[in-house]
Amino acid sequence: MGSSSLLFLLLLPLSGAILIALLPARYPRLFRYTAIVFTTLTLVYATWLLLWGDVTPTETGLWQSYFHTWHSRLGTSFSLGVDGFSYPLILLAALLCWAAILASASITRQTKGYYLLMLLLETAMLGVFMAQDWALFYVFWELTLIPLFFLIDRWGGKQRQSASLNFVLYTMGGSMFMLLSLLVLFDATPGHSFSFANMAEGARLLDSGQQILIFLGLLIGFGVKMPIFPLHGWLPIAHVEAPSSVSILLSGILLKMGSYGLIRVTGMLPHAAQAMQTILLALALIGIIYGGLLAWRQTDLKKMIAYSSVSHMGVVLLGIAALNVNGMIAAVYQMVAHGLVAGALFMLIGLLYERTHTRDVNDYGSLLQTTPRFAFFIIIALIATVGFPGTAGFIAELHALLGGFEAWGWVIMILSLGILISVAYGIRTVKYLFTGPTKSAMADVKDLRPQEMLAAAILTAGIIILGFYPAPLLQLINPTIYEFQRLLLGA
Repeated sequence: MGSSSLLFLLLLPLSGAILIALLPARYPRLFRYTAIVFTTLTLVYATWLLLWGDVTPTETGLWQSYFHTWHSRLGTSFSLGVDGFSYPLILLAALLCWAAILASASITRQTKGYYLLMLLLETAMLGVFMAQDWALFYVFWELTLIPLFFLIDRWGGKQRQSASLNFVLYTMGGSMFMLLSLLVLFDATPGHSFSFANMAEGARLLDSGQQILIFLGLLIGFGVKMPIFPLHGWLPIAHVEAPSSVSILLSGILLKMGSYGLIRVTGMLPHAAQAMQTILLALALIGIIYGGLLAWRQTDLKKMIAYSSVSHMGVVLLGIAALNVNGMIAAVYQMVAHGLVAGALFMLIGLLYERTHTRDVNDYGSLLQTTPRFAFFIIIALIATVGFPGTAGFIAELHALLGGFEAWGWVIMILSLGILISVAYGIRTVKYLFTGPTKSAMADVKDLRPQEMLAAAILTAGIIILGFYPAPLLQLINPTIYEFQRLLLGA
């Protein structure tokens, strides 16, 4: 059975959603307060489990697990577990969900449904990172789709319906490839079990050709969510039309679900990963350059952040493709770093949009004088976007260069071009937002409120702390990465 602490963590946001569903509609403020309380409890409990609870990093295996047979004849189980790949993302999800709820004060229509869906989304995302059974993983994976569809469709912008439909079609298309690949692998697994460990054993019985076909199907499924070029078509319109609080989770967590799944698949199908290494490198470098160039030419701030996410997730894919320790450190570190940076940017740009009703950089100017608190936090986030030394992104990109050089030599210097492009659009954004004459329309923009400052301060503090002091996160992920590397070498 194992410890029930992970189950309790998973049920915390779900309990909040159930409570909101039971609350009478005549108390709209109570829905927001309930969501704040339960996301705060989830964040505090997830942190407590790591620091003082029974989630203890170990050299091998899972740090904590919970198991209950779900359907013995189908080989499915309600199996939860965490390790160095998943727990940093659980902490990130809990933090960004809390920040997203704090940034949702502008949602005044149908608040009961909004906050209920946000807590259901948090439950599903935590489930993806905890699942140790591929059937359970797939259930949680699909469950994220339902609240996200309604959150975009009900509370999004003018083109919210086409954005939500586009998101569903892309995601469902990728999920079909994932499901077919998992079923083929399940059929090849002795004992017909969906557990991560048993399906990894079954994968070793397949020849290289079969492994590659299954890997390709899973790459498409996870590549849609990351997103990998050219499967990124849903991302810009979804980010632009989604409420900014939802964009925090779309970019900060949803993309990480795709890369997290790809890491698990790489460990399960090592021969296929090695055979596809060059293709993965090419896709990563194209994504880094292509996403950066598109971000550079955007005038819409949300589109700029969306395309920059394609570029930054290319660094994650490059780290995974390197199939070495430094590369995997880069992948996990970049997932956390990008989650914090993108979460902070989407939150701040969203709050700025609520005050100015424009996302066009040409409409701004000299906000440094009128909104110094906004300027301070946005500049930190933009500096982190370019991987400036002293920010979390620098540690990730440094390990990506080291891991890439170990795997491919000087070819990896193409990555530096992507970094230069990110510097270009980062500096350009700072110039348009905070320099030049103060425009009359921007003279009366209100600065950050205390509650908003708290969320922005915690996210930017995480960016800086992980930049100057990477040891805590490295100590958290290194044991799992070294074990992962031993499995790859053994294959």
